[in-house]
Amino acid sequence: MATQKAEAPKGKLGVLVVGLGAVTSTFMTGVLMTRKGLAKPVGSMTQYDKIRVGSGENEKYLHYKDIVPLADLNDIVFGAWDVYPANAFESAVNAEVLKAKDILPVEDELKAIKPMKAAFDHNYAKRLDGDNVKECKDRWDMTEQIREDIRNFKKETGVERVVVLWAASTEVYVPVDEEVHGSLAALEKAMKADDRDRIAPSMCYAYAALSEGCPFIMGAPNTTVDIPAMWELAEKTKMPIAGKDFKTGQTLVKSGFAPIIGTRCLGLAGWFSTNILGNRDGLVLDEPANFRTKEVSKLSTLESILVPEEQPDLYGHGNDEDTQYYHKVRINYYPPRNDNKEGWDNIDIFGWMGYPMQIKINFLCRDSILAAPLCLDLVLLSDLAQRAGRFGIQRFLSFFLKSPMHDYTKDEVPVNHLFQQYVMLKNAIREMGGYEADEKID
Repeated sequence: MATQKAEAPKGKLGVLVVGLGAVTSTFMTGVLMTRKGLAKPVGSMTQYDKIRVGSGENEKYLHYKDIVPLADLNDIVFGAWDVYPANAFESAVNAEVLKAKDILPVEDELKAIKPMKAAFDHNYAKRLDGDNVKECKDRWDMTEQIREDIRNFKKETGVERVVVLWAASTEVYVPVDEEVHGSLAALEKAMKADDRDRIAPSMCYAYAALSEGCPFIMGAPNTTVDIPAMWELAEKTKMPIAGKDFKTGQTLVKSGFAPIIGTRCLGLAGWFSTNILGNRDGLVLDEPANFRTKEVSKLSTLESILVPEEQPDLYGHGNDEDTQYYHKVRINYYPPRNDNKEGWDNIDIFGWMGYPMQIKINFLCRDSILAAPLCLDLVLLSDLAQRAGRFGIQRFLSFFLKSPMHDYTKDEVPVNHLFQQYVMLKNAIREMGGYEADEKID
């Protein structure tokens, strides 16, 4: 795919979110408050980061908006689907993430965002029991109804473009099955045959979005766009897709801290990570089948940064087989904390002559406060990629996601190293701004 300079945006940008919970109500409220000059979009790369373009006497450091034609925050129009009928204002209040003073100034705008009925299968999120749900004959009908929602949203709001963002709960783990997920034809056949075990509702949202000319972003660790069938659809519809699962708390720490161990050539015996959180995401993840989906996503980060095969003396110890350090991830539902997640990392390292040392990291974070700017960046950059003619897997968006998209059918290894991901992001911004991609990943 040839790189080209991004076209300037025309008209309004629709942002349709799947799931109107803590993350998305915080995201929407923040954007609306920022538009009024009443809040700052802290944590957003697209709003704050500056990168170098050019070199020598032509070198300058610019905000993204001065390099590429990003959509303006004033041009965003929100819509949503959710299993609960609460509007965005009620959702923001119920989530108890933001204070009243940060919600009330945009109360009317939030109240106007009423969720459409969700395409939902209770078997994929057994802890949720909302009744704002579509009646669907089969998975194909589910997909068609979502497509109709997107068309109606465009018609009613007059938006020029739409990005669809999944910020709903983690679904039950769906193993990749070549028979169903290996090609677009097989996927469509399974949808029409109502294969509910292997076609998750999130796949219906992704299929509908891409088919309607909307970039799709997967903010949970679900098996959705990370299958060959969806790659084929994204190529066919010329739409961008990215990796999955917002990189907010513990994985952000891991992808940034593991490179310190690797760069300093210290050894790793084990890394134990545990989390407590009490929001709706925590409730859903309390179900073992849903946690399995998250565990696969969180475990994959470390293994591509500290690779035993590359440095057996440093990373080839810990497990029973003595082939790799021991890596364990746990998440515990703990209602008193609500959205205030706490992550503990215990890292057992060793140094000169094999002498052991330990590192402890205790991250008391706010899940939605970290996720909201990621939502904004992923939406704006996916929209930008589409206008630059970039389609299929957008590896440069790995910076924002726990599980970078990679072609595992060709044994491609994902880039999880935060600073390598940042180079990819900067190079993509440069290219879409008509500059040279002039940094290499070492």
